[in-house]
Amino acid sequence: MFNDIGALELVTLVVLAVLVFGPDKLPKVVQDVSRFIRKIREFSDSAKHDIRSELGPEFKDFEFEDLNPKAFIRKQLSENEDLKEIRGSFDLKKEMNEVADAVNGKEPEGSVRAGVGGTPGGGTTPDLLKKRERPDQGERPPFDADAT
Repeated sequence: MFNDIGALELVTLVVLAVLVFGPDKLPKVVQDVSRFIRKIREFSDSAKHDIRSELGPEFKDFEFEDLNPKAFIRKQLSENEDLKEIRGSFDLKKEMNEVADAVNGKEPEGSVRAGVGGTPGGGTTPDLLKKRERPDQGERPPFDADAT
């Protein structure tokens, strides 16, 4: 229930409780709070039992944790055979590497570049996607509005 509370936060809460309620009333307050939490848990368990009994035998494998959207999606993705097949045929790392190579101006392995006239390797056209080291003599560098 309190998985995300650290040690320092817990000590702060205890000191705050002692200051607010005082050392005399603190045990009574802790008892009352624990009794209240116990009653809430009993009410919740009773409600879950009533819902399961009302749904009938066709929902015997129903879990309330499945109502959480993340848990529901995770369960559906792990049980669906069609999605497993699609996920097995899709290689995300390979796709990401191809996109990164295209962005960086590298050629993917096994591809053939077409030159002028559509012939592979023919012609000497400049690669407009590659960045030049320095602009030619007398040529101004390109203006980048986002860089200013």
